[in-house]
Amino acid sequence: MAELDYKVVVGLEIHVHLCTKTKMFCGCALSFGEEANSRVCPVCLGMPGVLPVMNKQALEYAIMVAMALNCEIAEFTKWDRKSYYYPDLPKNYQISQYDLPLSANGFIEIPLEGGKTKRIGIIRAHLEEDAGKNVHSEANFSQVDLNRAGTPLLEIVTCPDMNSASEVRALAVELQRIVRYLGVSEGDMQKGHMRFEPNINLIITKNGAEYKTPIAEVKNLNSFRALERSVEYEVQRQLDEFAETGKTIETGNKTTRGWVDEREVTVLQRKKEEAPDYRYFPEPDLVPVKLTKEWLAEIRGHLCELPINKQIRYVTEYKLSDYDAGVLTAERFTAEFFEQSVAAGGEPKRVCNLLTQTGLKIAKERGCGVCDLGIKAESLSELSKIVESGTVSSSAAVSIFEAMVETGKEPDILAEELNLIQKSDAGELELIVEHVLADNAKAVKDVKIGGKKSKKAHGFLLGQVMQKTRGQANPKVVSEILDKKLG
Repeated sequence: MAELDYKVVVGLEIHVHLCTKTKMFCGCALSFGEEANSRVCPVCLGMPGVLPVMNKQALEYAIMVAMALNCEIAEFTKWDRKSYYYPDLPKNYQISQYDLPLSANGFIEIPLEGGKTKRIGIIRAHLEEDAGKNVHSEANFSQVDLNRAGTPLLEIVTCPDMNSASEVRALAVELQRIVRYLGVSEGDMQKGHMRFEPNINLIITKNGAEYKTPIAEVKNLNSFRALERSVEYEVQRQLDEFAETGKTIETGNKTTRGWVDEREVTVLQRKKEEAPDYRYFPEPDLVPVKLTKEWLAEIRGHLCELPINKQIRYVTEYKLSDYDAGVLTAERFTAEFFEQSVAAGGEPKRVCNLLTQTGLKIAKERGCGVCDLGIKAESLSELSKIVESGTVSSSAAVSIFEAMVETGKEPDILAEELNLIQKSDAGELELIVEHVLADNAKAVKDVKIGGKKSKKAHGFLLGQVMQKTRGQANPKVVSEILDKKLG
């Protein structure tokens, strides 16, 4: 069979746990890893006669994200009941938003290769409560942990604007950066703070005609790897199914599928419910929310520079590579630490190298952020200055950085104590160079003859000088003296 021409079409639903102190509609504390059913009350257990009360901070957090996603914020929004039965939903309905969501019609810029970006539309972002968790670890029965029931959950729905698994991953990564920058969610997928559900189908061109495959929604993915792999798998599965059955969006149903991580395949779960199946109706126990201009202005005042904008600025303003800028802006506090060090006089590229190649490595080993290592931004700036001036070498800077973390001492003091200051005295180094040249006549000859051996011989002579000075000679000064002596 000839290969089919096709275009991948993916929209994404993202569920984000908001890091409020209490649940969405009751006063139960939110904390991860507690004893099952120890963070519950009559409201989140769905007892008869109880009344919900809206968490104001959760609403404000959701609005902050919507603003960051360039959404239109509704001045009037309401709550709706979404009826369905699962063991982890004790009320038999979920308080959500249906026809009047909190926000809609926005967009997010995602980074692509080569420093380019792509705009992905946001259909809506609305607030709801999460369900509990079914536990299937026992052999013959399932259990329900309702600690998570009632957690504030922000659902973000994108337009089907992504055309590859890598673009889907890029959006997920960027959204995680945004919610972390805003401080509204930890975004820790291992703890279930973010879950992804891609809706995937293909537009296939065959004999001049276009065919759309049925949409498949893959449920509850909790890692970037699973998200990317599931999209890749679905693309091939739908291609194979179309080639075998010719099934299209008109002749096939939308389905939900689960991801089996061990086998890296999706499996059919059920045909997808539509809005009428949920029997939405306005929540009678909660009043609508009316947002004033003053309230919205107060919320907007808590926004910060978004990571993608910061990343682009680092490339243009500080002349960093797109990769380096992406590493620095992955976490807000790392980026702020970098900027504080540059503001204190550090050369941007040198500060970047110290942070990304040494600081982040140490922080990872210690299980903390780079700004939690106990080094002041001004001290990092000073370290970059003494490297830039040639007082110490780049390799010596690593040792000094490590010692700064251990001792809290300033870099110039440590450079002295550790005997890492480079020799730059031209007169002293010239004598050493002359001895090296006298002891290595063949290498001198190879340099002067030129050709392939010249560069290698020059490097050998430089290495000999560094060896005699125990690595303390300034390589730049030594190289200049060698060039002068060798002609």
